[in-house]
Amino acid sequence: MSETLTEYLASQEELLQEAALALPHEFSKCTYSLGFIRQAVYLCLTCPEARGLCSACSIACHTDHDQIELFPKRNFRCDCPTTSIDHACALHKTLEEANTSNVYGQNFQAKFCRCGRPYDAKTESETMIQCLACEDWFHESCCNLRERPSSREGSPEPNPDRAAPVEGNIDDGSSEGSSGLPPALIPGSRYESFICGACVSNNATLVRWAGTPGIMMVTRDSITEPWRCLEDGTPAEPVDVDRLDDVEGLSIGTKRPLSPSDLDAPDAKRSRFSSPTFMPATKPHQCLAPRLNPTAQKIFAQLDSPADSSLGTGDLFLSEDFRRRWCRCALCLPPLEASQYLLEDEETYEPPEDPDLGLSLEELGMRALERIPRDKAIDGIMAFNGMRDDLVKYLRPFAEEGKVVCETDVREFFASLTEATKGRKHCS
Repeated sequence: MSETLTEYLASQEELLQEAALALPHEFSKCTYSLGFIRQAVYLCLTCPEARGLCSACSIACHTDHDQIELFPKRNFRCDCPTTSIDHACALHKTLEEANTSNVYGQNFQAKFCRCGRPYDAKTESETMIQCLACEDWFHESCCNLRERPSSREGSPEPNPDRAAPVEGNIDDGSSEGSSGLPPALIPGSRYESFICGACVSNNATLVRWAGTPGIMMVTRDSITEPWRCLEDGTPAEPVDVDRLDDVEGLSIGTKRPLSPSDLDAPDAKRSRFSSPTFMPATKPHQCLAPRLNPTAQKIFAQLDSPADSSLGTGDLFLSEDFRRRWCRCALCLPPLEASQYLLEDEETYEPPEDPDLGLSLEELGMRALERIPRDKAIDGIMAFNGMRDDLVKYLRPFAEEGKVVCETDVREFFASLTEATKGRKHCS
């Protein structure tokens, strides 16, 4: 197959534009000096130390190494210029002490999800979603959002009664993708954030709000029943926090004790809201938390027993704008304040934009010449001019005879240049 010079130049321009879109940032400075920030972190599989790299070091210092992108991690400082990695940092020249405040979970062993399965982008067909709290990544089927694909038959499962793990990308919203899988039980378009059951169990307010409007869960009535979305639509009513202890059995935000009929009623019989209608309390003594969802509380009670978690994993799927809907009373707020990302959207560091973004190959070449010593720049220009003259001489017969220049012709030309260079070195 032949290609004209015009087509070749057009293809090179297209590749240049694709590269600019893929790497639009400048990667010339390690983020170590910025301290502990939320940033994209990479794990180098070639280096023996299980430590994290910033975006710049993953490109500038570990270019030829095998790496896994772990995506954003909060309160993380780049390990590349520290004593914890033997491979020298090319950007931060001062050798620093090891970062003692970094947290290295199972992701730094290239393991993900509650199933602990290694991630392989070449073989995975499912979507993975990141937990807002622990920032680990979870397969959709590990969250009971879909059945296990046939390619995952050999994966380990924490519980044989629960659907198995699966994988993908949080950005594609768990919708049907190129893999041909059907939509997930809760499509990504219905929720803004995901929190895994283990993290939910450690936060009293999250447990309290589980299964209420906008705080969806996945459950089933028994191990023989299909999985379904749990979201109680009971509206909230203001409750005086100071009087909660006066009512037997009343907990945070509960208006009244639930009757037996309320506890036994199927969730489908209770009204549901397409979007939550309650507003956060503005007074510390007034609680606006919805009443407890009995099914959700039963799931968490079951999770306390390692012998049985067949009704669900306790994961939460939080709908859009969930942060502004929390109750801010004296009981609901403290557990939320302990995890500020539940109250405020976090800023994730991004490297500065590449100043060379959008420049042509010729402009990039001129920029490169400006950055090297004058004598080396002159030698480079002279070498380029010599190669250009040789190429014109080589191509002239093709133009005179109307022949098409093929890839083999170009390879032959550069092979002759290589031989000529070797000959000159031998003579010297």
